[in-house]
Amino acid sequence: MIHTLPARSAIAFIGALVLASCAVNPATGRRQLMLVSEGQEIAMGREADPQIIASFGLYPDSGLQQYVRGLGTRLAGVSERPDLPWTFRLLDDPTVNAFALPGGFNYVTRGIMAYFNSEAELVAVMGHEIGHVTARHSAQQMTQQQLAGVGLVAGMILVPDLQDYAGAAVAGLQLMFLRFSRDDEREADDLGFRYMLRVGYDPREMPKVFAMLDRVSQASGAGRVPGWLSTHPDPADREGRIAQRVAALPNQDFSALAVNRDVYLRRIDGMVFGNNPREGYFRGNTFIHPELAFWIDFPDDWRTLNQKQAVLGQAPDQDAMVELTLAEGSDPAAAARAFAAQEGVSAGAPRTGAVNGLTASTVTFTATTEQTSLEGLAMFVRLGDNVFRLLGYAPRSRWASYQGAILESFGTFDRLTDRDALNVQPWHLDVVQSDRSQTLAEFYARQDSPASLDEIALINQMDPQTALQRGQLVKTVVGRPLP
Repeated sequence: MIHTLPARSAIAFIGALVLASCAVNPATGRRQLMLVSEGQEIAMGREADPQIIASFGLYPDSGLQQYVRGLGTRLAGVSERPDLPWTFRLLDDPTVNAFALPGGFNYVTRGIMAYFNSEAELVAVMGHEIGHVTARHSAQQMTQQQLAGVGLVAGMILVPDLQDYAGAAVAGLQLMFLRFSRDDEREADDLGFRYMLRVGYDPREMPKVFAMLDRVSQASGAGRVPGWLSTHPDPADREGRIAQRVAALPNQDFSALAVNRDVYLRRIDGMVFGNNPREGYFRGNTFIHPELAFWIDFPDDWRTLNQKQAVLGQAPDQDAMVELTLAEGSDPAAAARAFAAQEGVSAGAPRTGAVNGLTASTVTFTATTEQTSLEGLAMFVRLGDNVFRLLGYAPRSRWASYQGAILESFGTFDRLTDRDALNVQPWHLDVVQSDRSQTLAEFYARQDSPASLDEIALINQMDPQTALQRGQLVKTVVGRPLP
C-alpha cells in the first residue's frame, strides 16, 4: 500500500529538502536549489560521451582535435570550475552546432568550424558552451524536472534502446539536450565573454559569431540547419547586447588581444566541407553508399535521413519506418535467427533466399512497445564481408498499408557498380591568397568551385561585392559535383 504524507507534512518535507539542497552557483555567485551533485553531472556526461561519438563520429584529424582541445583547456582553466574532467572534441558532422554535456564534455562540429573566420570566433562559442557547464545550467534544468516529477533520467539524452525494437529508437536518435531558458543563454554569452577576455582574445569577434549564425539560419535551406540556434535568443539581439558590453569595457587596449584570423584559416585549410558522400548520400529517394558499395531505393515521398550508424526512412504520416544498419556476423540466416530470438519479439521462421543475387534471410515479426503494437519485416543481406539489416515496421493496424512499399524498397538493395559513384569524394575547404585587389565575386569567377557564390560569401562572412586585398586569405570550396 502506498501512503501519502499529510499536506502539512509534505510542505515541511519539501521545505527541508530545499534548505538542504541550496547551493552557491560557482559562476554566478547566486544561491539556488540544486538536487544534482557535481558527481552526478560528471557521471551523466561520461556515460553520454560514447553515445555522442558513436552518433556523430570524431573528425579524423589529430592535429585539429588537438587544436580544439588546447583552446578548450585554456578556457576551462580560467573558469570557476577548472577541476572538472574537461573534454573537448571536434565532431565529424556538417551541421552548424556546438554543445556541452554536464560535467565538462564539450563538442564543436566541423560544420560550424567552416563558418568561423578567426580563432577568436571559435573561442567565443567554446566559451559560451563552457559557461553552460560552469553555471550548472543542465543541473538546474534537471533539478526543475525532478521537482516537477519528470525525474533525472529525462534530463540528458535519449539513448537508443534495443528493447524499443531492435533499433527502432534509432529513428529518433535525437539528443534531448535540455532547453535552456533565454536567461541561461544570455548568462552563457556573458560567461563566454568573460573567459575569452581572461585568455586574451578580442571580444569584438563575438558579435560576428551571432551575425554569421543569423546568415546561416536564413540560408539553412542548403541543409545545414544551425542546431546551435535551436534554443537560443535571436542572434541580432545577442549581437547588439554583446556589442554594448564591448563598448562598456573601461580603457581596453584591443590591440593587445588576439584575433588570429590567418592562424585559424590555415588550421582549417583542407577540412571536409558539407556532407561526406563517402559515408553515403541520397539522390532523390535512392541512397548510395560508395564506401560499402551498395544502393537502395526508399519508398517514394518518404522523409529520409543518413546517420553514422543508420539510414532511416519515415512515411509522410510518420506512422511507418525503414531502417538500414549493419548486423553482426557474416551469416544472414544467423542474424535473422538472433533478431527473432530477442525478448519481446514474436517472429516466424526465417526464410533464406536471394535479392539481386545476394544471399538474404527474411523474417516477419510483431512486437509491443510502450506506445503501440508493431508489425514488420526484417531482411538480412550479405554483401562482401558485411551483413546488412533492413528493418521495416508500422503499427499493426497500419502495416497492411505499407507492407507492399517496404517489400518493394527492400527488393532494390543491390551492389553499387557505377564507377563514378564508387569514386565520389567529399568537398574540402581551400584557403588561398587573393592574388590581386578584387571583389569576392571576381575572385569566385576565377575559381573552379562546386559551391555557389552565395555559399562562398557565407563561409567568408562577406558579400559578393566585398573588396579583397592582395594577399588576403579567402576560403573557397574544391571538389566535384555528385554524379
